[in-house]
Order: sequence, then C-alpha cells, then structure tokens
Amino acid sequence: MLSKQGACSRSEAERWIRAGRVALEGQVVRDPQHPVRMGQDGITVDGRPLAAAQRIYVMFNKPRGLVVSATDERGRATVYDALAAAGLPWLGPVGRLDKASEGLLLLSNDTLWAAGITDPATHCDKAYHVQVDCIPDAALLARLREGVVDQGERLAAQRVALLRAGEKNAWLEIVLDEGRNRHIRRLLAAHGIGVLRLVRVAIGQLALGELPKGQWRHLEEAEVAALRRR
Repeated sequence: MLSKQGACSRSEAERWIRAGRVALEGQVVRDPQHPVRMGQDGITVDGRPLAAAQRIYVMFNKPRGLVVSATDERGRATVYDALAAAGLPWLGPVGRLDKASEGLLLLSNDTLWAAGITDPATHCDKAYHVQVDCIPDAALLARLREGVVDQGERLAAQRVALLRAGEKNAWLEIVLDEGRNRHIRRLLAAHGIGVLRLVRVAIGQLALGELPKGQWRHLEEAEVAALRRR
C-alpha cells in the first residue's frame, strides 16, 4: 500500500515497517504482509497520515556505467546519484537497464502505470540501437528473429534491422515486445556476437529523441496516456 500510494519503494516500505515507523489505525505494525484495506484503514508514517503522492512521470537518458538501483552494495554510482539534485520525490524505475547499457529509462511513482509497461502480457515494444562486433548478413538477422532457448528461456527479437555497417562492426535496431534479464546480450551471445554498445531509444511510441545524456524531463500528459496499459 505504501508503494502503491507513491510514498516509497516496496523495499523501503518494508524497512520502514520493520523499524516501527508505520502505524495502522494508531497501532504500530511490524509485519509488511499485514492486510490493509485501501481507502478505509488509516495509515501513518512517523505519526503523519499517509496521503497519495502526486503522480510523477520522468524520462532519463541513462549514461553507461550507472546502476539502476536505489542503493548498491558494491558502492557503484546509481541513477539516483545522477538525479539527486533534481528535487524529485521517490520514483521507481520502470523496468531496468544494466550498468553497461544506455538510453531511455522511465521513472515514476505510479506503480500501476509502470506495471502495465513492464508486464510481458501487454507487449509494449522497446527499441534498441546495438553496436555489434561483426557485420551480420541476412541469414544471421533472420536467426536473431527466430530466437534461441537460453537457460530455459526463449529469447527472440520481434524485429531486427541493419542500420549501418563499417569495416569491422555494425549497428542494429532490435525491437523487443518483452524483456528478459539481459535479453539482447544473451540472444546475441548465443550467436557468437559481442555487444560494443547498447542504447534503448524508444518505449512504445515514446522516443528518446534529443534528450542529452545524463539529463531528464517530465513526460507530457499525452505521452503518459499513450503508454498506459492498465
């Protein structure tokens, strides 16, 4: 409930509850799984009533080298470090980009909206530009579309196209309608292809566009609505 109301992440809510900071109808509750009725039970945090946070939707051009996590046990820089001076409230990442990947990352405190985008059942397309260490021919591109089974998971691309090629490497556009952990890297590795750069350039109809690396902006109402799946 704390997360759905946009107060914090689920993991942060669990820490608050176990620390005794959260009360239900005036009684401190330390069990994160304790049932609660939305709109009926009074919840307070540090003695203050819980109020639904204003819904905020942000797009961020993630640079390479940042971890998509609120904290990192290894002390690595995170996207939250990059956004620390922005004055934004708690926002959760909508999906993930691994440390070595770049590009479009959405963040929001609207968990229902976020779940609609990340749920594989909604088939929200994500487009990536990927620099690879070879020059793929038509047959290889076809095999990438057909997919492979890796670690018991089927990995395939909805669309694959050659954007441009140099002497030793090329850029591909790869579109997924579902995203498994390190999906593109594992798919390409299964065909002996190494990834030099991986940049997410679009989610649904929302394109990264000219947003500078390391910068963010609020989404417009029409952009939020276009991505709404629930």
